Amino acid sequence: MRSVLSLAALALGLVGAAAQAQEEEKVLNVYNWSDYIAEDTLKNFEKETGIKVRYDNFDNNEIVHAKLVAGKTGYDIVVPSSNWAKLQMDGGLLRKLDKSQIPNLKNLDPAIQAQLARMDPTNDYMVDWLWGYTTVGINVDKVKAALGSMPMPENVWDLVFKPEYISKMKSCGVSFLDSATEVVPAALHYLGKPSFSKNPSDYNAAAALLKSVRPNVTLFSSSGYINDMANGSICLALGWSGDINIARQRAIDGKTGQKIEALIPKTGGLLFFDVMVIPADAPRPGNAHKFINFILRPENHAALTNKVFYANPVKDSKKFIKPEVANNPTVFLSEADMKKMVPPDSLNNDLRRLMTRTYTSFKTGL
Repeated sequence: MRSVLSLAALALGLVGAAAQAQEEEKVLNVYNWSDYIAEDTLKNFEKETGIKVRYDNFDNNEIVHAKLVAGKTGYDIVVPSSNWAKLQMDGGLLRKLDKSQIPNLKNLDPAIQAQLARMDPTNDYMVDWLWGYTTVGINVDKVKAALGSMPMPENVWDLVFKPEYISKMKSCGVSFLDSATEVVPAALHYLGKPSFSKNPSDYNAAAALLKSVRPNVTLFSSSGYINDMANGSICLALGWSGDINIARQRAIDGKTGQKIEALIPKTGGLLFFDVMVIPADAPRPGNAHKFINFILRPENHAALTNKVFYANPVKDSKKFIKPEVANNPTVFLSEADMKKMVPPDSLNNDLRRLMTRTYTSFKTGL
């Protein structure tokens, strides 16, 4: 009798789920990073589906995570980084994807899927939006002038982590990302430690390193630094590869005269994969699946890359990407440069707290 009842309940549940999908309001709430979408992406989705998109921005993973933990965000799609999404997946905060509703999953590059499998072993919760790496960006002329007779360091991480270099840049402006889980792993990597080290003593070393360069950091920003680089207000940034390339393009388009470059450190940058996920309590999961499937068309994913200079995971998108973007070696990395990169590692709450304490002490100068 119990089995019969269970089967009946299952059947009713499936019918109910189907009815719910059909009855979903024609609305989709998306929460994504700033400066991370093409101008016509949402308009094209709305035109094709009749679903109205409400689109909000954030500029660090900590904000997203806090909202998901609190629950009832009202968002149907959020785009955290993969290691944060793992934390959310393990905490029951995400909904398992119904792959039957996303036929365009077939377009995904197996190499990127393998990278995501480090966080989501069965690729059941995360779909890559775009990927890039944390690195160093410079205003070529201003950095050269600030260095004077000093040559560029062989390891460009020295520009942000070695006092004798960064102290020369203070006068032309130095920006660090405003995020514990970006800055602290970069410092650990520079010291030759695992970027997501589980050893508390490694964080003492990172704290000492960061303290030594703190007097020279003039700005903490995870979005505004793009325009600051483009207009020449800062000359050095610990930032994200695509953002630095956006600044470069804005300087070109705006004819500001600033020559901006994203650099590839010889020891590698820190890879990240920002992923589309559906919150467990998303009010319109059916619409969310439609959006993911829409984005995974080669021409739609290419539009994102063309606009924001981050690589995408769709195999056949390159034919839709502008040559100057497709051939930019700091967007689509060479095999040799990709091998240098440090993949993201998993987070846990204790590690997050340790990073946050280290970063807060650095930022406040304590």
